[in-house]
Amino acid sequence: MKNLTIKPEISIRDAMKLLGETGEKCLLVIDSNRKLLGTLTDGDIRRGILKGMDIDSDIKTIYSKKPIVVTKGKYNTEKARKLLNDNKQILLPILEENETLAGYLSWQDVFGVQRKNEILKGVSAVIMAGGKGTRLEPFTKVLPKPLMPVNDKTVIEHIIEKFTFFGIIDFYLTVNYKSRILKSFFQELQPEYSIKFFDETEPLGTVGGLKPHKEKFKDPFFVTNCDIIIDSDYSDIYNFHKSNENDLTLVASTKDFEIPYGICELDKKGQLSDINEKPKQNFLANTGLYILNPDVLNLIPKDEFFNMTELIKNANKKKMKVGVYPIEDSKWLDIGQWSEYRKSLKFD
Repeated sequence: MKNLTIKPEISIRDAMKLLGETGEKCLLVIDSNRKLLGTLTDGDIRRGILKGMDIDSDIKTIYSKKPIVVTKGKYNTEKARKLLNDNKQILLPILEENETLAGYLSWQDVFGVQRKNEILKGVSAVIMAGGKGTRLEPFTKVLPKPLMPVNDKTVIEHIIEKFTFFGIIDFYLTVNYKSRILKSFFQELQPEYSIKFFDETEPLGTVGGLKPHKEKFKDPFFVTNCDIIIDSDYSDIYNFHKSNENDLTLVASTKDFEIPYGICELDKKGQLSDINEKPKQNFLANTGLYILNPDVLNLIPKDEFFNMTELIKNANKKKMKVGVYPIEDSKWLDIGQWSEYRKSLKFD
């Protein structure tokens, strides 16, 4: 059984790291006597970040104080199943009579399989694969960027595997540069999922190529760059988009930047008030994974070079609802840069 216990003094950053290391979506908050104080889910963390909380602050204000629990020796499998299912709870804590933590039951413990969300059946994904990949030259002089190898597979196979794990089997690829090579690859691969191509006669940016095909989409759909691998719960991202009634959702990664100098802070008279040695700044960086409602495509001009960032800005101007789904930095791999591509050779 994995150790999923944390103290309330732990930082949001360290809690995110532990969730990433364990592959779980819930942690159990206990005090020094192992008394259960509550639970912390990835959703709790996400809501805290979106409210502007510093990820180096503790979790005391964001974890749930009233989880559903069972007492050791006083439950059966049927009761555990009902509690997990009815309360949409990820873990079911088991307490001793004195309310200290004895253990927990996961979805897999109770049902025998990992919990899977069927909501993504019938959802489509668009992979923007028409760019030249100039940052990865000279290799992209020979291969289109989506076919760059990442260990034993191409990057586009890794991307598609992330989607198919959650039930998505309908894919559209926008293609332009070296499109024949890309089409031949999938023809020879003969995948079990569906691949259709949107041909661009000239480069149209990261999203301009979708304008002629807007009638194909009736429901919210994913759009992803072809050089990123996101290791996250795609069904949760989709649920986030739907439940918040967003028109567009972008997935953003936490990013820390350390200034390698002592930074001087001045008062109103220009005198030194403090010096901050090597401060860190936290940002949310756009990863290149999105969910769009079909109506958003109406904002794309016809037959023009148009990037996703421009579409997002236009959506904001039109007062459309644009949501942000934060993920931990280790869950995002951008192979479009040499430094990150080298890391990808160890990505699993």
